[in-house]
Amino acid sequence: MILRFAIGVLLGVFFFGGLWLTIRRLPTTRHPLGLTFGSLILRMGVAVGGFILVIDGRWQNAAAALVGFTAARLLLGMTLRSQSCT
Repeated sequence: MILRFAIGVLLGVFFFGGLWLTIRRLPTTRHPLGLTFGSLILRMGVAVGGFILVIDGRWQNAAAALVGFTAARLLLGMTLRSQSCT
């Protein structure tokens, strides 16, 4: 279960970190719609593909990965919020 949790964290860091990078680049890009949808497709593809591989037909694996994914979201949110306030 710890491995599934860790993979969920990695997937969450990739997904939400990629979202953060995309949002930061939007004001300077010439093609904001292409950047937004390209990033979405890439992030969703990696996240969904990773979850499919990790789950392996067991709800326990899904739960562990989802908790890790959510933990990454919370930790990135706190980290990035504290950096932007200073």
